[in-house]
Amino acid sequence: MEIILKKDVENLGLEFDVVNVKPGYARNFLIPQGYAALATPKNRTALAETLESRKEEEAKLIADATATIEQLKKTPLTIATKVGSGDKLFGSINNANLSEELAKAGIEIDRKYIKIPGNNIKRTGKFTALVRLHRDVEYNYEFDVISDAPVEAPAPKETAKPAAAAEETQTEEA
Repeated sequence: MEIILKKDVENLGLEFDVVNVKPGYARNFLIPQGYAALATPKNRTALAETLESRKEEEAKLIADATATIEQLKKTPLTIATKVGSGDKLFGSINNANLSEELAKAGIEIDRKYIKIPGNNIKRTGKFTALVRLHRDVEYNYEFDVISDAPVEAPAPKETAKPAAAAEETQTEEA
């Protein structure tokens, strides 16, 4: 069933998107809650008129989204987290964690605009998340997940005591 979204719906789409959903989800949740309307020919023409009247506002939104994406391209991100045996994480990394880390780096992106394949990450490595700030502006953001444990240097080997120190300990014992 095709519907037109009236509001942003997480894991579904942004405002004014035309999406396909199961009929029960549309009839029992999206339409009664005011999140969507049926994509009838009348509603499609109304959507086209609305988008036409909002062209200036849309252009500004697209410009802001593009500027944020350009800032993302210049910002490499490495998330340090606790790691167990092998490269398995304690817990997982999800879109909320990624949003918090980006905020620490100075880029404010709401978690609902970030989509991680599989919804969470459970291993260390290099990953990609889809950042969709507008229906026309998307970017596959690459980031790394590493262990937060410090790399331990090998312990220095004990050297033999100098002969003078050995003699002192012998005389003290006597």
